[in-house]
Amino acid sequence: MGLLLCACGGGGSGGQDGSAVGWNAAPEWIDKPGGSGSASGSGNSGGSALPATGDNTVPIHVDNRMGSINMLSASIKVCVPGSAAPGQCVTVDNMLIDTGSTGVRIAARAIPTIAPLLLTQAGALDDATGAAPIAECMLFASGFTWGSVKRADITIGSKTASNIPIQLMADGAFATPTDCMQHGGADLSTVESLGGNGIIGIDHFTGDSRDALTTAIPANYYYCPSQNNCISTRMLAAKEVTNPVAAFATDNNGTVIRLPALPAGGQAAVTGQLIFGVGTQRNNTLPASATVLAVDDYGMFTTQYKGQVFNRSAIDSGTNAYAFPDSAIPKLGSWYTPATPLTLSATMESNTAASAPLQMPLRVANAGGLMATGYAAFDNIGMYFSNSRGNMFLWGLPFFFGRDVYTVIGYAKVGTLTGPFVAF
Repeated sequence: MGLLLCACGGGGSGGQDGSAVGWNAAPEWIDKPGGSGSASGSGNSGGSALPATGDNTVPIHVDNRMGSINMLSASIKVCVPGSAAPGQCVTVDNMLIDTGSTGVRIAARAIPTIAPLLLTQAGALDDATGAAPIAECMLFASGFTWGSVKRADITIGSKTASNIPIQLMADGAFATPTDCMQHGGADLSTVESLGGNGIIGIDHFTGDSRDALTTAIPANYYYCPSQNNCISTRMLAAKEVTNPVAAFATDNNGTVIRLPALPAGGQAAVTGQLIFGVGTQRNNTLPASATVLAVDDYGMFTTQYKGQVFNRSAIDSGTNAYAFPDSAIPKLGSWYTPATPLTLSATMESNTAASAPLQMPLRVANAGGLMATGYAAFDNIGMYFSNSRGNMFLWGLPFFFGRDVYTVIGYAKVGTLTGPFVAF
């Protein structure tokens, strides 16, 4: 299965008025983080100089449990807000880690015992009663997820985001609106269609729809007076589905994904680290040699490839291949299948900052031959992708192997730098 989880909805949000979020992002150690803020240099490959332990680390995995290749996952604990009593919490495995979207989305079937106990989110801006439940249609490059917005305590490793809005996918509470299906494509709300129990969206933003703060846009947020009547609405930032990292008490200004380099033929399985915080502990220092790429208010930058300009590009761990259109490369279905491995090149540049363009190589081998090995992890697999919702070039999970990839949240400070930016 080709999975592209870069969010195609309203973009991320910070404060309701766009003001800076008051995180305490001061380092918990004595040295200052590096980072020049330039978009040049070779980047940080592998992070071997940084410590691998800390209370801000979580093991992450790529293996065959998720039903497809290059599916990066972790486990989380979901609790009824304010309660860790037996029967009030569930550990959920096989949650997809996605740097291309915001917020926790869990299939209702994955938490059947506590799903009915989670608090209902109400109070949409356009709901005159303030009491109607809120539901969401979240658009991704591959499709959409639909379900109620609930509140839960989310624990990842030793870090807890308390009483945050999440999406409970495919809970059956409300009929899927027609405009959600028309805009969204395939329904990814179930365990089978998604290939996992849910999504951990840890992109550059605190809330998952910048546009919904001011406009009742179709195929986004709804308030639902009845099961078959959901009405598009504007939202308050505090009630949108929330990036769990931004809600942590510490190490809350971003993340680092650290995965090992792979051989050309791939690997059966991989274990790496998800590290919370950037420049807050010794194990998440931004190296002075890192490439820093500013992203816009939707988490995007520009990629130029073979004369084409893709101004909605993202480095996205939830997309399991390099995803871009190139009709010159043979393919089987959507997967690229060149007769011999290709070494291609594209240019990354910021949409918002005047910085030097960065030439970036990528390798694409025959997906059929790679998948025939039965392995789960590949750094040289690509797929044809032409998205009707915009010019998208997705640097998917293959980009992450052999690198430390830093995703910094908007308004957060890392040394002299201010998010949102991605670095590697």
